[in-house]
This record gives sequence, structure tokens and C-alpha cells, in this order.
Amino acid sequence: MPAFLFACVKVTYYLEVLSSWCHWVEPVWADLKARYAGRAEFEWRIALMRREDFPASRSQCDWFYRRSGGTVMHSHVMLNSGWFEAARKGSYDAPNLVAEAARDFGFSDDRIRLALADAAVIGGRKVGGLGEAVAVAAKASGIPARKLRAHAESAAVRARVDASTAEFHSHRIGQRPAFILEDAIGDKAVFSGIVRIEPLAATIDSMLSDTAAYAAHAAHHGPPPGK
Repeated sequence: MPAFLFACVKVTYYLEVLSSWCHWVEPVWADLKARYAGRAEFEWRIALMRREDFPASRSQCDWFYRRSGGTVMHSHVMLNSGWFEAARKGSYDAPNLVAEAARDFGFSDDRIRLALADAAVIGGRKVGGLGEAVAVAAKASGIPARKLRAHAESAAVRARVDASTAEFHSHRIGQRPAFILEDAIGDKAVFSGIVRIEPLAATIDSMLSDTAAYAAHAAHHGPPPGK
């Protein structure tokens, strides 16, 4: 049977743990994974925001939250800006490093990063501090806090986060969430800042259809003739 018949679409989701827009897109991410289970491969990667991308004050953060949650998403929930710390001057790598470190303990799914995000934007916890981020993740995972912190502070985890952030920028995009969709026949679609399911699902459907058509042609006609 042709290898194409086993091929699937790969969806890579680039995120920042503290991004409110990533918070709003999480139901879409979960829906896509359920809808295309067995037909598409899903992976998330960290794409750190720059210091200047974060709000400059808590009041500015609340203004952004009213715009994204109320005006755009029509949510009945107002996000909590309590995580903001002016003294950090936009330095919030800690929850991202902890989420990445949790992979080394078998948590490559969404549980730990969602626990960190919810603790911040729903609970207002100051997970920008490594100790607080580790406490949240350790409770959600059962990983010993000391071991998790050591991994989060390791050069290997920092290198992975820096590499995935560089990958994100290599696509010449700047908005999170971002989704890179690729299929077995070489097609690629890039979505940056999209939080609605319709364009993503339509593109996955199109890729699956085209890949199936290539597979059917190969099954009936074999490989292309030589020159």
C-alpha cells in the first residue's frame, strides 16, 4: 500500500504561556485535535514574546483584556491581570521554561502549560517568578518541585525554547497564536493571530483531500515516469 495513504497533516501551534490570545484559542486547539484525531498530528511549541510585547502597566493589560475578551471574543469572563509585575519589565520566561521542562517528565500534552496559563490569566498568580511557576506546575503534575525547577533552569531547556522561538520568527510572523499546517505533498499554510476554527479546519480539510487524491493517483498509476 502506498506510503501516502498513511500520511497526515501536521499542525504546529506556536504559543506564549501568558498570551491572552493563546488563552482564547485553546478551545479551538482542543476541538481541532478531537475533530482530526488519527488524521492529523498536533504539536505545540513555545514562541517567547519580546519584553516590549507585554503590557507596560496593569491598567494597560486590563484595556487589552477588555478588547480581546469582551469586544472580540464576547466572553463573560474578564481575564485577571494580577500576574503583571511592573518590576519585571516584560521578563516572563519562567512559565514557558517550566512548561517546556515538564516535557522531560512525560508531560508533552497540554496539561501543564494550561495549568500555568490559567493560574495567571484566570487566577492572577504571579507565575512570572520561577518559584511560583514551578509551584503551579508541580501541583498539576506531581513532579517534585526541586527536580522540575532544576530542569527549567537547565541549559538544555533554555536551548529548546530559544530554538522554537527562532523557528517561529523564521516564518516571518509576529502574532501568537500561530499555526503552521503542513502535509505530505509539500503544501504549507501559515496562520498568525487567528483564533477562529473555520479557516484552520477548512485548510486541514483541503490538505487531507489533496493528500488523499495524490495517494489514489499513486495507487492506480504508480510513480511518475522518468525523464
